[in-house]
Amino acid sequence: MKNAVAIYHVAFEDAGILEPVLDERGVGLTYLQAGRDDLSPALDADLVLVLGGPISVYEFDRYPFLKGELQTIEGVVKKDIPVVGICLGAQALAAVLAARVYPGKEKELGWDQLILSEDGKDSPLGVLEGRHILNWHGDTFDLPSGATRLASTSITPNQAFAYGPNVLALQFHVELPEQDMERWLIGHTLELANSKVDLNEMRAETARHAPATNVAGRALFKDWLDRLPGA
Repeated sequence: MKNAVAIYHVAFEDAGILEPVLDERGVGLTYLQAGRDDLSPALDADLVLVLGGPISVYEFDRYPFLKGELQTIEGVVKKDIPVVGICLGAQALAAVLAARVYPGKEKELGWDQLILSEDGKDSPLGVLEGRHILNWHGDTFDLPSGATRLASTSITPNQAFAYGPNVLALQFHVELPEQDMERWLIGHTLELANSKVDLNEMRAETARHAPATNVAGRALFKDWLDRLPGA
């Protein structure tokens, strides 16, 4: 594995703690911005990351580029290129696997304990057992046919799934380094205000949970890479 591509939607939602894991393995990471860049290099990558963003995968009228982005992601899956989708990226993977993506019954915005399935405990996500993870989403998705549910929360049944060995979808965020939370509090200021989120409480919860979750997130990603076919 030499070349990874990260498809991003807003600059402050980047690969975070996943990037140094790739760097340690000598894997170069190229960022492509959805809605602006040609995403076709993802079809020739050794690994693809599809990152989060504050839009919905079904908003084709508002963001026509989404159709092309989903076509690229579908091509990545069909070529058996290893791919990790985070938040919006997880919803995009669900969509290209013919599952329904739709508004959840309520928004999840903050730190919550992850509930692992038995399959999840045996997967790279096992390191997250008992950990609090960061949710920042209003949409959810049905479990794609043929996929394996790995994790839930009390609000969202489908928090993570695997589709074969090469596809990993995470509705939650393990990639955000603790020190980058302030970037998100600035970038998502309107959503946070509308949701009446207490920013000081969010900062305190991040300080409480992020250090251990950052360590576990790196271990998760390393384990997943090690389990890829041919690794």
